[in-house]
Amino acid sequence: MQKVVLAGGTGFIGEYFHKKFKELGYEVYIISRQKQHISWEDQAGILEALEDSEILINLAGKTVNCRYNEANKHEIMNSRIWTTTLLGESIQLCNNPPKVWMNSSTATIYRHAEDRPMTEENGEIGSGFSVNVATNWEKTFFSFDLPKTRQIALRIAIVLGKNGGVIIPYRNLMKFGLGGIQGTGNQMFSWVHVEDLFQIVLFLKDKEGLSGVFNCSSPQPVSNRKLMKELRKTMNVPFGIPSPKWMLEIGSLLVKTETELVLKSRWVLPERLESEGYTFTFETLEKTLQDIL
Repeated sequence: MQKVVLAGGTGFIGEYFHKKFKELGYEVYIISRQKQHISWEDQAGILEALEDSEILINLAGKTVNCRYNEANKHEIMNSRIWTTTLLGESIQLCNNPPKVWMNSSTATIYRHAEDRPMTEENGEIGSGFSVNVATNWEKTFFSFDLPKTRQIALRIAIVLGKNGGVIIPYRNLMKFGLGGIQGTGNQMFSWVHVEDLFQIVLFLKDKEGLSGVFNCSSPQPVSNRKLMKELRKTMNVPFGIPSPKWMLEIGSLLVKTETELVLKSRWVLPERLESEGYTFTFETLEKTLQDIL
């Protein structure tokens, strides 16, 4: 039985991956803070899970859907650096380490872009707290020299799927009539269906010559204007009140999040994946929303 290790595998993406790997007949080990799984403090348990495993996928890290106060900023950064460091050091101790280690990263690593899309080759790294998290995360990940383990950083766009992730707050906005544009509506929304994210992982696992960074996002990003229009259409909501920036600032305070999550223009293309021959199941936002809503 092939073994897969999911680090931080109890969130929306982790649970989906767990279910899908089980369906394919994998033995799934989960490292998390939850008592029923391998603890981050249990080095012997982590080593046992990693030994002879086919793939390690690290999804661990505190959610960025919170206020960026000093305590939260420290935890967002530390939860990613510490877990990645611990996994890298554990792999170094293995006799037969995982064949491939895929570590989460984020499409937020690129600058706010309304002028052109960002690819792995020509994308410009941005600035600010979220970008610092992403660059430090990747730097930590690639600092390990692991001759027996391929390393791939997944620069993941906003993940869409049933009953989880960002689709829940967007669905609630529609119900309350707030389904109009957010801010100017011109900011780009790069996204990926959770099923495609899973298929990308399988695709990269089987392509043994590939390593480095990969943008995990649909080849058809849309503007916020188009996103809100498609959501209204799919949910049969006739109109939506726009949310200017000042209103979003008040709202984000109330629900304890940051406006960056909706106002930053993420315009990302999966150039490397497509050039290697990956074909998206959910290429368009329309098809994705029909599936998940």
